[in-house]
Amino acid sequence: MNIELRKLTIEDYNDLRESMQQAYLDSGNGLWSKAKIQNLLNIFPEGQLCIAVDEKVVACSLSIIVDYDIFGDNHTYEKITGKYSFSTHTALGNVLYGIEVFVHPDYRGLRLARRLYEARKELCELLNLESIIAGGRIPGYHEYAEQLSPRQYIDKVKAKEIYDPTLSFQISNDFHVRKILKNYLPGDLESKEYATLIEWNNIYYHDNVSPRSAQTIRLGLVQWQMRLFPNIEAFYEQVKFFIDAVSGYKSDFIMFPEFFNTPLLEPYNHLPEKEAMKKLADKTEEIVQKLQEYAVSYNVNIIAGSMPVKENGKLYNATYLCHRNGLTEDYRKIHITPNEQKYYGMSGGDKIGVFDTDCGKIGILICYDVEFPELSRIYADQGMQILFVPFLTDTQNGYTRVRHCAQARAIENECYVAIAGCVGNLPKVNNMDIQFAQSAVFTPSDFAFPTNAIKAETTPNTEMMLVVDVDLHLLDELHHFGTVKILKDRRKDLYEVKLLK
Repeated sequence: MNIELRKLTIEDYNDLRESMQQAYLDSGNGLWSKAKIQNLLNIFPEGQLCIAVDEKVVACSLSIIVDYDIFGDNHTYEKITGKYSFSTHTALGNVLYGIEVFVHPDYRGLRLARRLYEARKELCELLNLESIIAGGRIPGYHEYAEQLSPRQYIDKVKAKEIYDPTLSFQISNDFHVRKILKNYLPGDLESKEYATLIEWNNIYYHDNVSPRSAQTIRLGLVQWQMRLFPNIEAFYEQVKFFIDAVSGYKSDFIMFPEFFNTPLLEPYNHLPEKEAMKKLADKTEEIVQKLQEYAVSYNVNIIAGSMPVKENGKLYNATYLCHRNGLTEDYRKIHITPNEQKYYGMSGGDKIGVFDTDCGKIGILICYDVEFPELSRIYADQGMQILFVPFLTDTQNGYTRVRHCAQARAIENECYVAIAGCVGNLPKVNNMDIQFAQSAVFTPSDFAFPTNAIKAETTPNTEMMLVVDVDLHLLDELHHFGTVKILKDRRKDLYEVKLLK
């Protein structure tokens, strides 16, 4: 599955029409004509968004900008859209007005509507508009209309005593009900022609300046507590908890630590370590598939710590980048520690290269790999901006090596480096008994960055989550105008680092 959120084009209309027909099968709503969609694209292309799954448009949101003071709260859908001509749109307006959101029923459950809502919010911030306002249907109201007034119904939905498929979703996405509208959309029998006037306020709105740069990327790091799980479903629940929490903060990435799934070794503790690790490797495909589902449904890129993988009779230590668009890529640890060789017979990977994501180019190294500067230098030459390092260290000595090497990689490669590790004790699992970690995000060392080159760090040896914003624009400035220019000032006439295969 390949999921892409992008601007709508007129070439998408056939897919759009089919999805509209399926979405409105039971509601009786009319369909947007091709001429009206073309009109919207002509006057405000940035506001017309869609989601394509495997290149087929299955979800869409349409919007215009209005001068809300002209209309006020007592408007109808027909009035706010200029009798569906969209003549009310003005680039000088102060409100992004939502006129449509729908998802093909076959693709519900993937949280595609949430992606569209988040994209609208980003657009509102980018255009420095005061708020997003829309008239929302309450399709569940007809079941309660004889017992409850619209206000009573809405109050019960707010209190989660009643679930309304539209209003419950809008409230969960930080919209509040501003007013109840009567006769907003004639013919909407499910809502009894009532609607909620919903609003999301842009807290960044200020003097025609949008403070959030498109170059600001939000990272979520999980400092994972090693604990035994009664079954794999309990493990998934703990993983999902962190993904849900990080997604709630609109993070672009979430990273788990190296071998974070080794608590699942407990049933095999009677076996030699290598055989037990092979048993754990049998679960990797299932776990990765589950993580990819979470990446799509929670709209966050997941760096899946690391897990054992079997291939051609060999064991590898691999991590997986689960893109939020549905794609999955992997990286296998290049440098294997003596401990991994002795107890598990691990083999080293042989593929090195950056990953292209929707937030720029990133690199991934697993624990011991970060202690070899050649790898990250190759990444830097390929355009890496953020280096992710899931790690697992038992003692503070081992952690110190990882930490200081990661800090050096950030400085010498003019990039951000994020590290995340496991903490706590793990009885009943051989060779995984103790852990030490303090997860962190490191920066280059120049005036635009913290004086100690540490953007943020966790409390040592405590399970927690770290959410950090990094500004890629600062890396560009450093590269061209820094106090020192490490990447530019290398003496390539004397030395070089190059990839041999």
